[in-house]
Amino acid sequence: MGISSTCFIPLLFLSLIAGCAARPLYPLPSKLDIHKQPLQTSRPYNLAHRGSNGEFPEETAAAYMRAIEEGADFIETDILASKDGVLICHHDVFLDDTTNIADHKEFADRKRTCMVQGVNTTGFFVVDFTLEELKTLRAKQRYSFRDQQYNGKFPIITFEEYISIALDAQRVVGIYPEMKNPVFINQHVKWADGKKFEDKFVDTLKKYGYKGAYMSKEWLKQPIFIQSFAPTSLVYISNKTDSPKIFLIDDVDILTEDTNQSYSEITSDPYLNYIKEYCVGIGPWKDTVVPVANNYSQMPTDLVARAHALDLQVHPYTYRNEHEFLHFNFLQDPYGEYDYWINKIGVDGLFTDFPGSLHNYQELTSPVSKDHRASKLLHKIAVLISSNGKV
Repeated sequence: MGISSTCFIPLLFLSLIAGCAARPLYPLPSKLDIHKQPLQTSRPYNLAHRGSNGEFPEETAAAYMRAIEEGADFIETDILASKDGVLICHHDVFLDDTTNIADHKEFADRKRTCMVQGVNTTGFFVVDFTLEELKTLRAKQRYSFRDQQYNGKFPIITFEEYISIALDAQRVVGIYPEMKNPVFINQHVKWADGKKFEDKFVDTLKKYGYKGAYMSKEWLKQPIFIQSFAPTSLVYISNKTDSPKIFLIDDVDILTEDTNQSYSEITSDPYLNYIKEYCVGIGPWKDTVVPVANNYSQMPTDLVARAHALDLQVHPYTYRNEHEFLHFNFLQDPYGEYDYWINKIGVDGLFTDFPGSLHNYQELTSPVSKDHRASKLLHKIAVLISSNGKV
């Protein structure tokens, strides 16, 4: 290369820098305050459980983007913390079932046994890995009977990355984050500023503008439900944020992780009266609302009626399309299950692994949709008559 060309490169580089410095900075298109299609509030909420995890590995960017594409009202996630205190999206406190941690021999010595909600659990725990280390892992499907082709393709995402996916959607999409295993996280992760896991959780939401009571102007702009199985965590953050909260309720034989209360205690009228001061609803496991025997749904309990009497919403979990999960009453038809829970039990939201199925069911059964289909049919008939020269 000659002298003239070597001199040209620095000059070109400097001109590019000058050009960049002179160019005005514009906001990203996704950050502009444009008018978006609002959140629907006229029918039970479609809650994408860990994203569209019936199709993609759970709690990945792909699962959440697919859920939004399929019409989910809210994308749901579980928030944990890494060793270095970064909030991440992951359901289990261990990595064994939904990542390729077993393939990473460099982490073999991290396997250990921890007490998790009173149970000795052995595995690779998220609290023993920094975010940088977690980002080297790849997600995989939890269930072997689901599509395996996306295993190993998507990384663990952070709480902030998850929020950005919702905010970048072309319509208003709500978030539904859970403070997951707060007792365990606070035992194993310490922040330099002395704050707790719950504090960091709320700080992140405030950073991105999440605020406002249920159905307020602020809430409708950026909808959110905060959920947890730990009632003390929900009570604690009630003094820090007015965003609506949902108290999750586990199986009948599982005690609350923080207060060691039984199912019968936390579903009693006195307790529901207590929790309604802090929460707008409950999220029970659906098989406790409608008990199951020999894979047949039995007579429903009165939990939904009692909750509604106290003006508490009910968002049961989890609805799944596969025959492994559908009770015999529904003849392997997920639409039949949705119809039963929406029109007979009367729930206010449904956590589903297949938000596309729930969206299609709600569209097909919507009065607006029926009127639209009828008008289209009448239009086609009119066109046919006109084309045949008949009036």
